[in-house]
Amino acid sequence: MSEGKAEPGKTADREERILDAVLVLLSQHGISGISMRAVSRQAGVSLGLVNYYYDDKVTLIGAALRRIEKQDMAMVEPDPARSPEDNLRAALRRVADAEFLTTRYLSLRLQLWALAQAHPDFEDINTAAQKRYRDAMAGLIRAARPDLSRAESNRRAADIDVIQNGMWLTALLGLDHAAIRRSITRCENIAFA
Repeated sequence: MSEGKAEPGKTADREERILDAVLVLLSQHGISGISMRAVSRQAGVSLGLVNYYYDDKVTLIGAALRRIEKQDMAMVEPDPARSPEDNLRAALRRVADAEFLTTRYLSLRLQLWALAQAHPDFEDINTAAQKRYRDAMAGLIRAARPDLSRAESNRRAADIDVIQNGMWLTALLGLDHAAIRRSITRCENIAFA
């Protein structure tokens, strides 16, 4: 295979490494730690390759934000083998999985929220991602509680999202397992009440 044409698997791997590097740098240094050169060093790829995939720092960070959105949406993706109630409970509990309660992930989350103020594109991406997450959560609530109106399901999803984000922010300050369990229970009470 020629140098100019990468194999599809290698292309995806390289892009993943680049986005992984962006997320690591964001969690460690915030937006000031992101440059095309810093990302290429962190990813172990050439600067030219980073520039090949991403035009500039804005498109690079935008791609990383969209990747996090995919992870968030996976948390509220219903499993067809489960009942609607079990899907809702699983989604409400998933935010407290060990992978999300690490200092590195929580630091990254804080940086991602802060990005909304750094550039209008980031604000648009974050706002749209939050809306899609809340809509998916509202869909899980409606499936589990078909007696609720769309407006009530949306209100409950918004309340749950606020509690979940607060739980992550609080966990960053110091992990309190009892408080996290109470927060999950509170979310379940909101969803199923």
